Amino acid sequence: MASAVVDIAGLNHAFGIGNLRKQVLFDIDTQIHAGEIIIVTGPSGSGKTTLLTLVGALRAAQDGSIKVLGKELRGAKSAELEQVRRRIGFIFQQHNLLGALTARQNVELGLRVNQGHSRSAHRKSSETMLEAVGLAERMDYKPEQLSGGQRQRVAIARALVGRPDMLLADEPTASLDRKSGREVVERMRSLAKHEGTTILLVTHDNRILDIADRIVHLEDGHLSTFTESVIANNELMMGMLAKSRNKQDLDGLLEGLDEQGFEQMLHDMAEESRGFLQATSMANDLAFSSMLEQGLTAFTHRLARLLNADRASLFLVSKDHLTLKVAHDLESLGTIRIPLGTGIAGTVAATGETIRIDDCYEDERFNPEVDRATGYRTRSMLCVPVHDTRGKVFAVAQLLNRLDGEPFDEQDERRFAGFVASLGVIFETLEQLPGYQL
Repeated sequence: MASAVVDIAGLNHAFGIGNLRKQVLFDIDTQIHAGEIIIVTGPSGSGKTTLLTLVGALRAAQDGSIKVLGKELRGAKSAELEQVRRRIGFIFQQHNLLGALTARQNVELGLRVNQGHSRSAHRKSSETMLEAVGLAERMDYKPEQLSGGQRQRVAIARALVGRPDMLLADEPTASLDRKSGREVVERMRSLAKHEGTTILLVTHDNRILDIADRIVHLEDGHLSTFTESVIANNELMMGMLAKSRNKQDLDGLLEGLDEQGFEQMLHDMAEESRGFLQATSMANDLAFSSMLEQGLTAFTHRLARLLNADRASLFLVSKDHLTLKVAHDLESLGTIRIPLGTGIAGTVAATGETIRIDDCYEDERFNPEVDRATGYRTRSMLCVPVHDTRGKVFAVAQLLNRLDGEPFDEQDERRFAGFVASLGVIFETLEQLPGYQL
């Protein structure tokens, strides 16, 4: 393998002196090679930004060895550190834009090392990069005229425009929405793969973990292994579910949330599930699958209450049938399988179309056998497909009986479909985890 772009050995770093001295990095050892994308995760205050500034030659190394782009930074002179910095693009949480300059002029600063190019070439490159980050119509705006997310995109464009040998990014998507954040990291990925740019990225954003070649975790100044980083990225969700060993405990936790809080927790759990699969290549973790299943059941029942429905259920689609996985009194119902294409849920699974029924007993697709077996009276029903990441229907979600006696309407349908998209990620995670038995 070619020599490392970043080679760190025995790196320690501390702030303050005497009794006020606090060590923030402990014996860091790692290598990063050309074109690699490395994501560093970890809690606030763990030393991530300190490590980034040391690699970027923005801070003097105190102890150990840190070689960047072939240059040993410990003991290097100011002029030598500047030479290294000129080959690096920086994206930090603070935008550091010059208020007197327009967006285009701020981006042109990223081309200051390209002395061989004309001013018009610099202008064209800056405009092209601003277009790439979605700011084509705001090139002549000054920072005070831009939103926080737009200023962040200007800073990103400035870092990328010079096509640096290495890119260092500290929370680059923190102030961006999902679409803009994805566009930005895809631009970074392209830079790494097509031009060999090495990227070291610090983030808490689990939506972008999939771009990494490697994920490492920094906590209390110690750099951990790949496996430990996965555990850390799921720590919040795992901890919450671990404390809710039975469904009643978790139901109580969710009951205290309003609709916005519930939606946020559901979204976070879905993102954690997606990140877990991407980061571990679907590692065999039975504890994780058990906790997810508890969460899925609790979330489904809470969803029924939020949508003013009496009951909610979930079916999993197999090759030629559906299996009921979440339902009221599931244990007493036993195993229920529905042939694909039959019944209401089976029809939704086969067609991928939502079905809303005002009076189930007037619909020939409705099977009243379950009602007769349980003594329940189904009046109205809302049944929606749940799609996997490939767009295939792999589950069906169902609401029964609005509590006010009215049939479900279009607003119920929209809200329900929005919620089950997140539930679908969790359900798909369970389905794909090795060791999980349907």
